[in-house]
Amino acid sequence: SKPDPTRAWDRKGYKPSAGLLNGTIATAMSLQATAIAARTQHNYPAPITILRCVFEGTMLPFDRALHLESKYFAQLLTHPVARNIIRTGFVNKGEAGKLARRPRGVPQHRVGRLGVLGAGMMGAGIAYVAAGAGIDVVLLDRSAELAASGKARYAAILAKEVQRGRRTREQADLVLGRVQTTGDFASLAGCDLVVEAVFEDVAIKAEVTRATEAVIASEAVIATNTSTLPITRLAQASARPGKFIGLHFFSPVERMPIVEVIVGKLTDEATLAAALDFVSQLRMTPILVRDSRGFYTSRVFQTFIHEGMALLAAGVAPALIENAARLAGFPVGPLALLDEVTLELPWKIIEEYRAEAGAAFVEPCGHGVLQRMLEELGRPGKRQGKGFYDYPAERKKHLWPGLAQAFPPTAVQPSLQEVKDRLLYIQALETARCLEEGVLTDPADGDVGSVLAWGYPSWTGGTLSFIDTVGIRRFVTECQRMAEAYGPRFAPSAWLRRRAERNEPFYATPDIRA
Repeated sequence: SKPDPTRAWDRKGYKPSAGLLNGTIATAMSLQATAIAARTQHNYPAPITILRCVFEGTMLPFDRALHLESKYFAQLLTHPVARNIIRTGFVNKGEAGKLARRPRGVPQHRVGRLGVLGAGMMGAGIAYVAAGAGIDVVLLDRSAELAASGKARYAAILAKEVQRGRRTREQADLVLGRVQTTGDFASLAGCDLVVEAVFEDVAIKAEVTRATEAVIASEAVIATNTSTLPITRLAQASARPGKFIGLHFFSPVERMPIVEVIVGKLTDEATLAAALDFVSQLRMTPILVRDSRGFYTSRVFQTFIHEGMALLAAGVAPALIENAARLAGFPVGPLALLDEVTLELPWKIIEEYRAEAGAAFVEPCGHGVLQRMLEELGRPGKRQGKGFYDYPAERKKHLWPGLAQAFPPTAVQPSLQEVKDRLLYIQALETARCLEEGVLTDPADGDVGSVLAWGYPSWTGGTLSFIDTVGIRRFVTECQRMAEAYGPRFAPSAWLRRRAERNEPFYATPDIRA
């Protein structure tokens, strides 16, 4: 039998729902509103607007309901959140994926054989992603056994994918078959590109760079995977620094589809083009960054975790800090994030910077908390089972009760909005400094990087889109207020103040409220 093409609302005498008088609808809509608020934290207007549209539409004649839907759609389409998500998540991310920053006129470069130095979590992850993209990989470590253990880690991941039906056994075997493990540098001969992913130590990286250059072709590229060490400094170990570049992958590599491509002072255009082509071959998104300590992502990420510690040191309740971050749209709070990366990592970065900067060293705002947590309280993070959180075996993690004694909360707490603003503003301000200093060459890279690399809330569109959404004049005014209240780290530069005076946004279409 043929289905009836006439819908219920097109029949004469159709009556819409009784709305709240209909118990089923009233219950469903009430529960859904709460569930949406829990999921979006009121940062994303579309889900709750869709619910309103459905609910109100059920109580109207169909033509009126369609008219209402059009009005709601127009309202959402012109909302700053829609603009931010579309611009960063689709337009700018798409442009980055198409290699918008690739030097023109340089021939296409395709990696057929890749070398990866270091079979730890990062190196093995890079090898796994490359093999999955159809590239033959030589995975090298201090011994063939260590290299094989790195491969085995991803063999287990592939086995789970087969078990869940995401790959066939033949596909998994094909990926594994592309990875050759070795402890011999001679095996790198014939590699078009080598990614060095060894321990974050200048001397160790220099040693493996020299050993690699002894066996690879003169036109092959060496890319160092580092999160903080300056590329130009690491390139000093190379006999051909023009062929040396930074490729900062994020962990876990297979789930983080972004790579920070860092150009050293001597990196040539052909090497930059080859590095961008390689990232594209991996089906990942590159952002282009100029060389400096911390580059872009690590530098701005540091402001997030340090501001979290500064809030704790100032007597803000740890639960307020963590909840404010999540309500602002961050995946986790700064204290939980510190536990994940371990407190020893930012401490090591601080000490390296202290040694390098000498008299110019400026102690970051979270330094005192870090020092007490590590040296006095002995709580280095999740790996050791104790940090800002406790990690009981049979229960979910929870904030360490001893924080109240170590960092007593003040009697009067700041507002939720003030804590959210401090976390959002400090990162946006540091990104603006990166653009001013030429570390970033385009606002789009700053926005795409902040959303994909460390989870800056996507409703903002990223750190620089956040400034445009707030309005640059209001942003600078708020930064000046916070600088007076919390310290010079919030002080906007003269460059940013001049932009605010001209009401000059980072994108051509500022928010209408600016």
